[in-house]
Amino acid sequence: MSRNIYARLGRLVLPYWPILLVSTIASLFYVVFNSLSIWLTASLINNILTDFDQLIEKHSALSGQILTLNDQLKYWTNEIILRETPRETLKVLCITILIVFVVKNIFLYIKNICLSYVQFNLITSIRNKLYHHFHSLSLSFFDKTRTGELSSIIVTDVSNMRVALGTSFHKVFVEPINILMFITLLFVINTKLALYATVIIPITGVIIFWIGRSIRRKSRRTAKQIAGIMGILNEILNSVRVVKAFGTEDYERKRFKKEQEQYYKLIFQRARLRLTASPITETIGAIIGVLLLWIGGMDVLVTGTMNSEDFIRFILILFSVLGPIRLLSNVSINLQKGVASAERVFEIFDTHVEIEDSPDAVDIPLFSNEIGFHKVCFNYDADAPVIQDVSFSIPRGKVVAIVGPSGAGKSTIADLIPRFYDVDSGSISIDGIDIRHVKLISLRSKMGIVTQETILFDETIEFNIAYGIEHYTQEKLNAATQAANAYDFILEQPQGFQTIIGEKGIKLSGGQRQRIAIARAILRNPPILILDEATSSLDTESERKVQLALENLMRDRTTLVIAHRLSTIQRADIIIVLDKGCIMETGNHLSLLNKGGLYQKLYENMSVK
Repeated sequence: MSRNIYARLGRLVLPYWPILLVSTIASLFYVVFNSLSIWLTASLINNILTDFDQLIEKHSALSGQILTLNDQLKYWTNEIILRETPRETLKVLCITILIVFVVKNIFLYIKNICLSYVQFNLITSIRNKLYHHFHSLSLSFFDKTRTGELSSIIVTDVSNMRVALGTSFHKVFVEPINILMFITLLFVINTKLALYATVIIPITGVIIFWIGRSIRRKSRRTAKQIAGIMGILNEILNSVRVVKAFGTEDYERKRFKKEQEQYYKLIFQRARLRLTASPITETIGAIIGVLLLWIGGMDVLVTGTMNSEDFIRFILILFSVLGPIRLLSNVSINLQKGVASAERVFEIFDTHVEIEDSPDAVDIPLFSNEIGFHKVCFNYDADAPVIQDVSFSIPRGKVVAIVGPSGAGKSTIADLIPRFYDVDSGSISIDGIDIRHVKLISLRSKMGIVTQETILFDETIEFNIAYGIEHYTQEKLNAATQAANAYDFILEQPQGFQTIIGEKGIKLSGGQRQRIAIARAILRNPPILILDEATSSLDTESERKVQLALENLMRDRTTLVIAHRLSTIQRADIIIVLDKGCIMETGNHLSLLNKGGLYQKLYENMSVK
């Protein structure tokens, strides 16, 4: 799994290779100039502490001789900076160091700005792809997944991936080169001391690997925990009226506190591991540094096998190498954190798109005949069948109603027609074409759906009515609201059509929200209409107004009505009585009453309003 994750992360970065190449080249120049700045700083210290005449004498003595690489580098350095007087030499050295530091930081800026460009493009691209993928997933996915978890993935996990894909990935490449450059210089200066120094690398590597692997596990658990917290927040914010009505504020506070305490334990454990890495690597580095100070100092002061200039340069480079090692430890930790988040993101990307256009899908420009159910069977998640061997037709221009007790499968039939779910067996056709061979956008554009739960946005009334419609006129908007019996109450709002109605239309009554939904369906002017218990939750007065609006909406349209209150479907052309997923009776209102079957029992048991 890990190799696959790294490969997929690499493929995400690959399109940005030209920018990453520029960043890499800038990084390499930064490494070179960074090493040069330390080398020159050591030269500055040595030149200040050494007698100038001796310095000139030593430099002249090296001319024309076969030199070690260390002496050759020192010779070239002095060739650049040595002048006639100590003052001029110091001046040239200071200017050179300044130029080197400026150039080094220019390349550092180029490296970082390129990385930032890649990072922020990646985070935007991944979020856009995730959001696009969400819209291609079927309702069954959202039935099984909490919205809080999805929100956490698209916000928190993608942000963690930004670090892994940007800074971490690049530093995994750059910092080892930086370390390699420093170690090479250490070996050039003194092989014996360099061998002692390299002990730090495998020890630190083992520690970093162990800590990083543990952090990855904890990061994944932390991401799931924060998703749970966001899920609770979403639930409570959407159900705050129920919480207050039942007086469960204390219960919800305790529930949230419990989740927060668990989250605290996880992030603290992860922080404890993360904060351990740097002190351990620095402590190991300090131990080895002190050891080398002792060994090198003895070589300089007692045995004389090493000169003071080499010792100063060696110590400066040695302690400089600890910085990249420490950065590499943090990079490993951030990378593991990002990989844990990437696993969650890729799980969403890997979710199979169940409802999609088939390769031979066609458009249906007009609806001219009928919708047919042919021995349709359907169930959710391999449970007991919800729909069993159902066959019926909805002729064009007719009103077909489906009634039955709760749980009979009425709403499921309504969801199968626009392919919110696909049938398990049998087929549904429109004008003789299996809807699985019809393009989704073509199929759903022929339908207007009004449900019991009215879905409205925290936007203006006009936005909600015209949602998804690019071109419309004010005259058509007015006509749609008048037909929906909504025009008058809209004009009574503070800003009329431009009134913000709040989240889920909370500023409107239930009947008003329903009439907004009906106006939306009328403005779309669909030939097929699906009404799923559109009046079941309304009071008598609201139901009367909504019923008038529905009658206007149903005029000259092919309509499927899912009804709880039988009073709303008495004038339907065909009534289908459903029970336990099977069709029990079919007929009109009077013929079904005369049969004395399930319909009559339902009619007698319900209060007709």
